[in-house]
Amino acid sequence: VPTVFDNYSANVMVDTKPISLGLWDTAGQEDYDRLRPLSYPQTDVFLICFSVVSRASFENVKSKWLPEIRHHAPGVPFILVGTKLDLRNDEETLEKLREKKLTPITTEE
Repeated sequence: VPTVFDNYSANVMVDTKPISLGLWDTAGQEDYDRLRPLSYPQTDVFLICFSVVSRASFENVKSKWLPEIRHHAPGVPFILVGTKLDLRNDEETLEKLREKKLTPITTEE
């Protein structure tokens, strides 16, 4: 079941200062393109996540997520997060990628 909106909050210490950390997981599906920006106001930083074993996921960073964030939250910084790093060297995953003539996303990309 796709996530529409999910959030997590905690008080954490950063440089000996307490801060309130709020993480919002928003839906990536096109059906939610009009709702997602409602969660952007007051955002201090975006975490843009992609799978290192999915070219489409990585391409969406450039074609969808960066343009959307720059449009709705200009000037707000982002951190790019590669997920599924454990699969980068997984033989079964690599074989499936090879069959499609694909490779995992590299750190240079």
